[in-house]
Amino acid sequence: MSSEESDRSVQLKDEGNLFFKECDYEQALSCYTEALRLSKGDDRVVLFKNRAACHLKKDNFEAAVKDCNEALDLVPNDCKALFRRCQAFEQLERYEEAYRDACLLFKVDPKNAAIQPYLKRLHVRVQELAKQRESIDNKVSQMFQLVFDSTVEREKRIQAVNNCLVLAKERSGAEKMFGEGLYDKFAKLFKSETDPEIILASIRVIAELCRTSLHRTKVLLDKFGAAALLEMLNSKSEQLIHAGQYCIQTMLNVLSDADRKEEDKRERRMLKENKQEIDQIMKCLALAVNKRSFCALGRDAVLELIMKNVDFECLNWGLQLVEVDGIYRILEVASELPEIKYESSIEITESTRAVVAATLQHVYDSLTCDAHRDAFRIKVDEFVKDKLRGPEIQSKVQVTAAITVMLQGPLEVGNYCIAQEGILQMMLVMAGSEDILQQRTAAEAIIAAASKKDKCSSIAGMGTDILKKLFQSSDDGIRVRALVGLCKVGSMGGSDASIRPFADDTQIKLANACRKFLINPARDKDIRKWAAEGLSYLTLDAEVKEELVRDKVAMTALVELAKTGDQSCLYGVVATLVNLTNSYEKQEVMPEMIELAKYAKQHIPVEHEKDAKEFVEKRIRAITELGVVAGLIALSKTQAKNSRELIARVFNAICEFEDLRGAVIQQGAAKILLSLALEGTDKGKMNAAQALARLGISINPEVSFPGQRVSSASLSNRGAFL
Repeated sequence: MSSEESDRSVQLKDEGNLFFKECDYEQALSCYTEALRLSKGDDRVVLFKNRAACHLKKDNFEAAVKDCNEALDLVPNDCKALFRRCQAFEQLERYEEAYRDACLLFKVDPKNAAIQPYLKRLHVRVQELAKQRESIDNKVSQMFQLVFDSTVEREKRIQAVNNCLVLAKERSGAEKMFGEGLYDKFAKLFKSETDPEIILASIRVIAELCRTSLHRTKVLLDKFGAAALLEMLNSKSEQLIHAGQYCIQTMLNVLSDADRKEEDKRERRMLKENKQEIDQIMKCLALAVNKRSFCALGRDAVLELIMKNVDFECLNWGLQLVEVDGIYRILEVASELPEIKYESSIEITESTRAVVAATLQHVYDSLTCDAHRDAFRIKVDEFVKDKLRGPEIQSKVQVTAAITVMLQGPLEVGNYCIAQEGILQMMLVMAGSEDILQQRTAAEAIIAAASKKDKCSSIAGMGTDILKKLFQSSDDGIRVRALVGLCKVGSMGGSDASIRPFADDTQIKLANACRKFLINPARDKDIRKWAAEGLSYLTLDAEVKEELVRDKVAMTALVELAKTGDQSCLYGVVATLVNLTNSYEKQEVMPEMIELAKYAKQHIPVEHEKDAKEFVEKRIRAITELGVVAGLIALSKTQAKNSRELIARVFNAICEFEDLRGAVIQQGAAKILLSLALEGTDKGKMNAAQALARLGISINPEVSFPGQRVSSASLSNRGAFL
């Protein structure tokens, strides 16, 4: 080490000491770290101890232990290093290790008064642990005998396995159970047990054993195998599926260190060190997507696991999913229709296609460069071409269904498919056929394709007559889809009051037609879902907004549809509410730009007089009175970030008015807003944070955010005011 580096190292240490005295631990930590980089001499032990002190102040106890270990490697039995490691171990609840360090320090320095309280406190704690361990040993042995003995009464076995679950939540209990070879016994149990309640509790035990230990997670994954763990999701029981989903997610969280509080500072090192195990689980999930023997609810759970973990800030697994043909498999599910049954059909639920759309969107968003997105589109191309090679009409219907899902998810890719030669024409031919399934599938695709003004113009020119013809069908499913297509084409002017694609009263007539489908409880929920989607386009028109809000029967039906929590209904309902509250994003227009547009004879959007603030406020009050908060809470379980943003926008619009905030709190929406503020799009998180801030300034935070949620709310609110 040069003399300059030595001098600089000493200077940095002194600066760090000053920062530490001033309680600026972040700056002190930075100084000590840089000094360690430069130093090669004896002062390294002091720097490690000083940095450990910073870590203790910042509650980074694992890092403090690591630095104390480094210091003790250089100078064994160093008093300060032992003392600080003892403090860190105690905070980590590693009491026996803390007590060992305290005893060693007392032996080295018997006159050290600072260690006395630790010795007394830790001695008592270690004695308690010893008694607990002795008691746990007996309990575990008894429970094992009951759980794994099929001749024992069912009630006793269930009680025993539930007791195992309680023990697994305690560190000492989990270690004891694991040390007794629990995983071997549970592996055999999963193969032979038939009682669903015992299986459910057993899955929860495995999840708890994994939750607090990377070592146990790796051993259990190796023992069971990812494929066998995935079979936990292949069940008719929602409880078993949710437990299995939680177990697999817990494993992924532990392997990726995803439970760190500061997600933006997550150590990506964990992803590299545990890549083999993570890849094993994710590959099995990808393979299970289109597995014919998998149940429909389990398939939705698999898709949700992929969606939750594929993002860059999670496992960054988007490109791997493309490379292992995961996109092709997901598109196979997207192409499934309940009406088409064949030997190798894939089971799906009412929500599967919506979940697939959200999953594809997450995968596409996780691909951060053009080359990777091109690879995604190539896989889509391969799927479409493979399906269209045969002359069967069924293949054309399935391709159209898959493209519809993409238009609801990664819109850019969906539009790319529509732009391919012959695709849109194929859809229009199908819509004009006499076959109901072709008509229905084509109508859905045409609706989804009319996503932008240029697409709407194209469809208005090519397909409006076909949509009008389909609206005359005797089949309600065809009629309502055609109606939504007409609504979408009719709304291409957006909120611009000066653009009317159809005659002046057509918007109201279309809204009345949607109302008839919506308010009839005898109709299929799928039909009411489509009616809500039609209104989501029409309510860009202020006249329609006012008509709808005055119609309490229709608004009540819309809110009740939201309360079902059905994800397939989410977009139509929430987009309608966003329009009614005018909480959609508005582009700020400078007066100078308006004058410039006038001079250039460019079109200038015109705001409708009924979109003025006083009208918007009346609408917000009306929908809140009808119970819209409960509906938003029911729909908020979605993982789709864009949908979460829409929900946050409506909540923020309601919270703008102080007298409505009480209703938001009373119905438990604060917890939902915290979740929305922490996960979603940037704009969605900002809207949720603003809503939380509004709740916090008008209602006691201890009431608004009970318990530990106050700190989370404060973090979210800070973002709202930046």
